[in-house]
Amino acid sequence: MAKPLVSDALWAVIEPLLPPEPPKPKGGRPRLSDRAALTGILFVLRSGTPWELLPQEMGCGSGMTCWRRLRDWQQAGVWHKLQQVLLDRLGRRNAIDFSRAALDSAAVAAKKGGAATGPNPTDRGKAGSKRHVLTDANGIPLALSLTGANVHDSRMLEPLVDAVPPIRQSWGPPRKRPTKLHADKAYDHRRCRQALSQRHIQPRIARRGVESSAKLGRHRWVVERTLAWYGQFRRLAIRYERRADIHTAFLTLASALITWRFVQRWFC
Repeated sequence: MAKPLVSDALWAVIEPLLPPEPPKPKGGRPRLSDRAALTGILFVLRSGTPWELLPQEMGCGSGMTCWRRLRDWQQAGVWHKLQQVLLDRLGRRNAIDFSRAALDSAAVAAKKGGAATGPNPTDRGKAGSKRHVLTDANGIPLALSLTGANVHDSRMLEPLVDAVPPIRQSWGPPRKRPTKLHADKAYDHRRCRQALSQRHIQPRIARRGVESSAKLGRHRWVVERTLAWYGQFRRLAIRYERRADIHTAFLTLASALITWRFVQRWFC
């Protein structure tokens, strides 16, 4: 028997975060259940299947119904709330390692253009987007941002560091600042080091023309692994969504699913 895309444990976490269902109109079709819609959304995210080709035998309704549910839940902040809940679970078990954090980005082609796209300098100027990710020392995604592919990595250091939410701890107040931040030579700018120092974060940024590349990945490999995990979701390998909010919804949901793996490791 195939393993369901939405397990009972995962659904128990997501269901309380969903907005209440609207009142049922008299007559007409019955409303598709939220769990069935979520199954369709996860199927598209993992397989990369176009919405209009969503298999009817899965019982997920039409692809447009699932798309609308994804859009509405993104507007309601469901995916961000889900990520926050999972991070708090890990934080209460001291499973998030704030001793070090790592920051990096990856560019993907944007076939249909749209907001948050730009000419990719590494892909002959074709339209693309760039996802910026900050993780803890274990590779757990703490913050995520979407920009055009022509936005320099160093410009997103401050917004990404500030985007880390306060995460509950087993004792003491919530925490959002790592002790150290590791980044590659793209962030080797004075303003980046000053921004980290102002936030009481020790910068561990590779220096251009000074440090050898042999030891640069000693602590940064975790964020590169996390970026590779995003690539395993086929819908994210290439950006197909013209709307930036829909692509961001997929990215945030993927972050929550990656974090969910760590939750299962600690709680199961």
